Amino acid sequence: MNFNRHSDLVGRHAFLSPSKYHWVNYDNEKFDQVFFTSMLAQKGVELHSFAFEAIRLGIKLPRNSKTLNMYVNDAIGYRMTPEQILSFSENCFGTCDAISFRKGLLRIHDLKTGVTVASVTQLEVYAALFCLEYDVKPVDIEIEMRIYQNDDVQAYIADPDTITHIMDKIITFDKRIRLLKAEAQS
Repeated sequence: MNFNRHSDLVGRHAFLSPSKYHWVNYDNEKFDQVFFTSMLAQKGVELHSFAFEAIRLGIKLPRNSKTLNMYVNDAIGYRMTPEQILSFSENCFGTCDAISFRKGLLRIHDLKTGVTVASVTQLEVYAALFCLEYDVKPVDIEIEMRIYQNDDVQAYIADPDTITHIMDKIITFDKRIRLLKAEAQS
């Protein structure tokens, strides 16, 4: 049999994918909900990409209370680095939307484009990763975290004890993953 070639589809994923087969059980309402959620997620990816370029190029957006505009303008104003990977190990790393560290102040900003209410815990994990990667003690610095969502900015001052606890968890679970992988290979 000579199978059809679909070179234009290589590396892409269909919404009605066999590997994500749960859609076969959806009614129209559930299907519409899942489809629109995926469309919002794609728009979020595109907005993050746009924000990255605007920050990288130093192009401020009109000053207003729109989420994206506030996020981009603040990141530029605070001279933040967009889309910075923070890494402890191959088991624990992540990409921070915007980050800066100057004069003992760590700033972490997160752009949320979805409707689900964001949690500051994600930003606390970024702070822990920063401290682990750059050998900084949370008690020796100030950490300000901001979530930009729904045309609002939520600002938080990190508790050094919380960041230290997360750092300890990362170290402990990273060791545990290494042990479990070694056991699985033997």
